[in-house]
Amino acid sequence: MKKTATAGEPSEAWEAALARFRAELETRKTAARTQRAYATDTREFAVWATAQGVEPEAVTHKVVRRWLAVLGERRPAPATVARKLASLKGLFRVLVEHGTLAQTPADLVGAPKRTQSLPKTLKPDEAAALLDRIPATTPLELRDRAMFELAYGSGLRAEELVDLDVTSILHDQEAVRVEGKGSKTRLVPAGEPALRALETWLARGRAVLAGRASSEPALFLSKSGRRLSTSDVRRRLKTWARRAGLPAPVSPHALRHSFATHLLEGGADLRAIQELLGHASLSTTQMYTKIDAARLMSAFDAAHPRARMRAG
Repeated sequence: MKKTATAGEPSEAWEAALARFRAELETRKTAARTQRAYATDTREFAVWATAQGVEPEAVTHKVVRRWLAVLGERRPAPATVARKLASLKGLFRVLVEHGTLAQTPADLVGAPKRTQSLPKTLKPDEAAALLDRIPATTPLELRDRAMFELAYGSGLRAEELVDLDVTSILHDQEAVRVEGKGSKTRLVPAGEPALRALETWLARGRAVLAGRASSEPALFLSKSGRRLSTSDVRRRLKTWARRAGLPAPVSPHALRHSFATHLLEGGADLRAIQELLGHASLSTTQMYTKIDAARLMSAFDAAHPRARMRAG
C-alpha cells in the first residue's frame, strides 16, 4: 500500500525522485553548499506539486510555469528564480536518465533576465589599509592576518580558505594547493606578504589555538582548535574592515574580486586570471573586463575635454 503524503510533505514518488537526485549529486561530488541549495529548491517544488496532485512523471512545462508564477507572487530576486529553475532542470535531467520522464520539461522554460551588477572591489590602497590594520601579536590576530593576506594575495573563496590544511601550503613552490568547486584542485601562487604571514601564524599562533587537538589538519583554527566555518571568516573580515575605516562592509568575495581586478589592471592575461580563480569557463572571468571598462569610461568622462557634448 502506497504511503499518502501528509500536508507539507512530498508524495512517495517525489521522495524517491529527490533521493535519486541527491545520490546523483553525491556521485558527481557536487559541492556541499550547492547540494543543500538544490535539495531545498527541489523539495519545495515537490511539496507544491504534491499539493497540486502532480506526480513526477506528470510534470510538464506548463506545470513548471505555474510554479514560477507562484514564486513570482513572493517577488523574489531574478537570481533566486534562476537558481530554483536550474535546480529543477538538474532534477529533471536525472529523472530522464532513469526513465521516469521522457524529456526535461523545464528546458522549455526560460529563466528571468538578471541585471548583471559589477562585483564590489577595493582599491589597492584600501586593501593595503585593511591588511596592515591587522596586528601580529595574539594568535587570533596572527591567524586573521595570514588568512586575509592569503585571501587577497591568491584570490581564494571563503569555502576554499576554510578547507585548506597545513599541508596545502607548498613553501618550496611559494604556492597553495586549493580544492575548488567540483573537487577540482589547482595550484595558486602566494605572494611574499601572504607567505610571511603564514609562516608567522604556523610558528607562533596555530599551536596555541590547536591545544590538545593536535590531530586537526586544518590550516586555520577557531579559538576551540577546530576548523573555521565560512561564517567565522566573514565575521572576522567585517570586524577588521570596520576597524580600518573602510566605507562599506567587505566580504571575502570582495577580496577575491579585488585580486582579479588588480591583476587585470596590472596587465595580467585573462586566461591566466581564469586559471588562478579556478573558473571553469572564461565567460565567468570576463566580467572583470567589464569592471576595467567601467573604470576607464569613468576616467574618460571625467578627464577628456570632448567626452560629452557641451551645452550652448
